[in-house]
Amino acid sequence: MAQAAESGIAYTGLRSLFFMLTPNESSYQKLEDVPQYVQQATPFFIGLMVLEMVVGLLKTGSPVLTISDGLTSVSCGMISRIPLLFMRSCELTAYVFVWDRYHLLELPWDSAWTWWLTFVGVDFCYYWVHRIAHEVSIVWAAHQVHHSSEYFNLTTALRQSLTQQFTSWIFYMPLALIAPPTVFAVHIQLNLLYQFWIHTELIRDLGPLEWVFNTPKHHRVHHGRNEYCIDKNYGGILIIWDRIFGTFAEEADKVVFGLVFPINTFEILYVQLHYYLYLWRRSNTFKTIGDKLSTFFKGPSWSPGKLRLGDHVDNPEVTGQEVAHDPSWPLPLQLYVVIHFLLALGTYHDLFENKMMLSQLTVLGMTCYVLLTLTSLGLIMDQRPTAAFLEMLRCVVMVTMQGYGCAKPLLSSLAGPTEAFVSLSLLFWALQSSSQLLRIKKKAH
Repeated sequence: MAQAAESGIAYTGLRSLFFMLTPNESSYQKLEDVPQYVQQATPFFIGLMVLEMVVGLLKTGSPVLTISDGLTSVSCGMISRIPLLFMRSCELTAYVFVWDRYHLLELPWDSAWTWWLTFVGVDFCYYWVHRIAHEVSIVWAAHQVHHSSEYFNLTTALRQSLTQQFTSWIFYMPLALIAPPTVFAVHIQLNLLYQFWIHTELIRDLGPLEWVFNTPKHHRVHHGRNEYCIDKNYGGILIIWDRIFGTFAEEADKVVFGLVFPINTFEILYVQLHYYLYLWRRSNTFKTIGDKLSTFFKGPSWSPGKLRLGDHVDNPEVTGQEVAHDPSWPLPLQLYVVIHFLLALGTYHDLFENKMMLSQLTVLGMTCYVLLTLTSLGLIMDQRPTAAFLEMLRCVVMVTMQGYGCAKPLLSSLAGPTEAFVSLSLLFWALQSSSQLLRIKKKAH
């Protein structure tokens, strides 16, 4: 019986990725009964990413991603969920607050009409969440993370922002006046999950479905930095909102992916936060309060004398010959980064699995360790001079955590080899750091 139940949950997780659940099987009276669909679908994220890599290699003869870009995308996804260690989802918390105090109607939670109405409502609200994220600079500062990859594959779907969730909740509040929180909790997850599989270049055209649904073909346009792609195709599940509100564009010229001005780095905190610093510095170049505020609340392309959204005259010309940022680095170092990333991923998984049993201080400490690891590995991928010192420090922290049982191996049978590998890592980076210090001293003399 238990095995059958697990199989059923797994099958539900797969179907939730493609919005293939029915109202009868996904309607709940109590909020605590709503499944964690995103968690159930996580194994299928991994499976589909592996499948995409294999099919892409067989189909095109070249990999669909690079280690550095793929790990950066997954790292962004990990960081985006860290607030959930300390608080409930902003969207759900605010939704329940408004529903409890201000709802105007109480639609039945077990009605198919309520289920479908909420689906349409969530998708409509998401369109405006997404559109505002492109048209208001301070919100774009969060959303640009998702567009920062110059590749378009399933790992790109995981490249999410740490901070966007702190503004997106506002747009779902009108729905809280009529739709029960349990139904909203289902659809906010399904809307997110659907958008995973549309991040691929391997699916070219889905025929008549292209008229109604958001598809890989439409979403490629959204991620392009070609002029015809910018600020287009905001839809989540449905593309009809873009057709209605004039933001739809068909895929035409070869799409070149990424930000208009590529950031050319894998340093995870920079990827997440650099645009906020850019806006602050840019606002300081203006003299009037109006222009300073406009820097944050008008479009990313705005400048004094231009319309609210600005224009694209200062954007670099896109020729289709652009080469994605992919610096070469030694294969042994790539293997090192992958192994330590997997170890950090294991710690991250344990942290979420056991957060209710851990003290707040332990949760905070393990969170800091994960952030330190992702930052340090990013510096290694960037081949920064400071990488050796930070990685040596991180290995010291990891050895300490192993001693206290806070950093476990991926498999219990690998405990001994993992500890030995970490110790060797510490020795290697200590030698690298010493060598760098000697070189600095020689230059000083």
